[in-house]
Amino acid sequence: MANPAAETKLDPFAEWDDATLVLGIETSCDETSAAVVQGGRKILSNVIASQTDLHADYGGIVPEIAARAHIEALTPAIGVALLQADVTFWDIDAVAGTLGPGLVGCLLVGVAEAKSMAAVLDVPFVGVNHLEGHLYSAMLSDPPVQWPSLALIISGGHTMTVYVKDHGSYEMLGGTVDDAAGEAFDKVARFLGLDYPGGPEIDRLSLLGDPSAIRFPRAMSRDEGFDVSYSGLKTAVINHVRKMEASGAEVSVPDIAASFQQAAVEMQVGKTMAAAEHMGSERVLMCGGVAANSGLRSALATACEERSLPLYVPPIELCTDNAAMIAACGSAMLRAGNYTGLGASADPNLPLIR
Repeated sequence: MANPAAETKLDPFAEWDDATLVLGIETSCDETSAAVVQGGRKILSNVIASQTDLHADYGGIVPEIAARAHIEALTPAIGVALLQADVTFWDIDAVAGTLGPGLVGCLLVGVAEAKSMAAVLDVPFVGVNHLEGHLYSAMLSDPPVQWPSLALIISGGHTMTVYVKDHGSYEMLGGTVDDAAGEAFDKVARFLGLDYPGGPEIDRLSLLGDPSAIRFPRAMSRDEGFDVSYSGLKTAVINHVRKMEASGAEVSVPDIAASFQQAAVEMQVGKTMAAAEHMGSERVLMCGGVAANSGLRSALATACEERSLPLYVPPIELCTDNAAMIAACGSAMLRAGNYTGLGASADPNLPLIR
């Protein structure tokens, strides 16, 4: 299929004022983050307060605990972000905050603070879609991604393949029909008795195991379309381990982790490359928390190299939830004249495409 874009816009910020300062605020889940970005591209500060230790004993995120932690951490994070950026409140030209999707209690904390600051400073407030923010994390990389591009957004809560035509112009191609990739990684890790968060533990152990030890299913790999399924893979791992334990066989956790990750990676990379070919995309972008997975990064890089497709993946620190990506996306929205009224409210189910 021919490339549907009539032209390639190499730089969405080509005409943007390099002096414009946007304060970003991100509280959609369990990371409290504040950042100052200049001109939509230059990160002056990006402060992230992790809640990992607070949720470790529960093996997952507890929404009430997360929201309370945001209340305690957000204002100090903003102060540190301004200090590191060497700017004051009165230097800020706009405030960008995550409207959704995410945990509603967590979102409300950030939205309330962002709108309050915009009102007090008399500057625009921009409500950013968290998923769109992930796309813009690649605008903060060097070199920055170019549009149009085939994008894989893959995280703990979302897994979707999107064709990005231009800022705010997206075509949904596929997604998970059940569990998100990161969710499946965490559930398998919890079943195996690994520490929270489970995704990085699976990735670490996979380097010690044999990825060909167990042939786990690659669900929907032969189906037309670009949807994926992780629930069946997760269940296959659980059933395999229980069967081994019942027979008295030794269970090699590294082999289980490596084989599970191999199946997940092969399935996701295959669908992503099929979507890129279908759209005639000239480049591929991967973003979101699971984009930090070493196996996925390596396999997707190899697949793109074989097809002579440039691959854009943000550095590890920009894959996780962060406010710099929210500020970058907010900058693009401001440039397009897309402001958000102070009456806007958090939406835990905010869609990327309306």
